[in-house]
Amino acid sequence: MYALVDRGTLVSDDLVNQMVADRLSQPDTRRGYILDGFPRTLNQATWLDAQLAADPTTLPVVAISIVVDYDHLLRRITGRRICPSGHIYNTYSNPPAVPGICDEDGTALVQRPDDSEAVFVERMKTFESQTAPVVEHYRNQGRFEEIDGDQPVEQVTAAIEAALKRLRATKN
Repeated sequence: MYALVDRGTLVSDDLVNQMVADRLSQPDTRRGYILDGFPRTLNQATWLDAQLAADPTTLPVVAISIVVDYDHLLRRITGRRICPSGHIYNTYSNPPAVPGICDEDGTALVQRPDDSEAVFVERMKTFESQTAPVVEHYRNQGRFEEIDGDQPVEQVTAAIEAALKRLRATKN
């Protein structure tokens, strides 16, 4: 599975659906949950809708897409550098004081294999071919909103909260 992720390709719908089903069966999801990056395909979306419809106490999915300019997103991904201790930098927007060295512990920073431009380009192609139909699926049902992700974090957060309130108020 990690080889697929490193290349930027998606794991099979069946495997991902099973992982989501297992996770959603846990008691801590009863009050709600956020699915970040799922569903990514129309098959996953229709599977999820059917799963949730089977339980009359469960609300249907509402979907929010955080939209970021292509070039900004490319810099966020390809500029990411990670310290083995977990500190995260970006060579464009949050560089370390010494290039390639963690400010906190002095260790060498690494770039994940899936943070290359080639993998990014493949991810974007996959998004257009497989995920864009999910957007339309939920948009057509009135359960979708887009948020401008090029804003400061606080504004993005506030926009997400407002969108969730609006989407839930429509009593899907």
